[in-house]
Amino acid sequence: MKQSHVSLPTGCVLRSATSEDIWSIRLLVLRAKLDPTQIRWQQFWVIECDGRLVACGQLRNFSGAQELGSLVVLPAWRGQGLGTILTQHLIIQATQPLYLECLGQRLAQFYSRFGFVVISFEDLPPSLKRKFGLSQLGKRLIRVPVVFMEYRE
Repeated sequence: MKQSHVSLPTGCVLRSATSEDIWSIRLLVLRAKLDPTQIRWQQFWVIECDGRLVACGQLRNFSGAQELGSLVVLPAWRGQGLGTILTQHLIIQATQPLYLECLGQRLAQFYSRFGFVVISFEDLPPSLKRKFGLSQLGKRLIRVPVVFMEYRE
């Protein structure tokens, strides 16, 4: 992984989520218009600044693979490296091959900085093909700009 030397702003901490964080996580995910159906607080890491949750991301477990998902930074906190810190941390925490899906080239470029490469739907493991199938359908039928990526060191 290409390390970026970004540090948390003063008053901020990166920590694993607790059950008390579930509503803050749900709100972050819903505001970002991400899939709220697979939110399990136990899989999340959060960044808390001055007692307020300002960023989150999770590692979802599948058969033979993991997905980096639900990465959200509140708009007022963007541009300070929080997304970079969370992404790097989630990559380090991964214990299986790591994948993600994102919308558009801008996000794909963001993730490519960490060692993610664009792959085809056909190159996904079977457990993720089931999960990403609807996205692939939207990509083919109505040209949703979804990009599938795999982490490669």
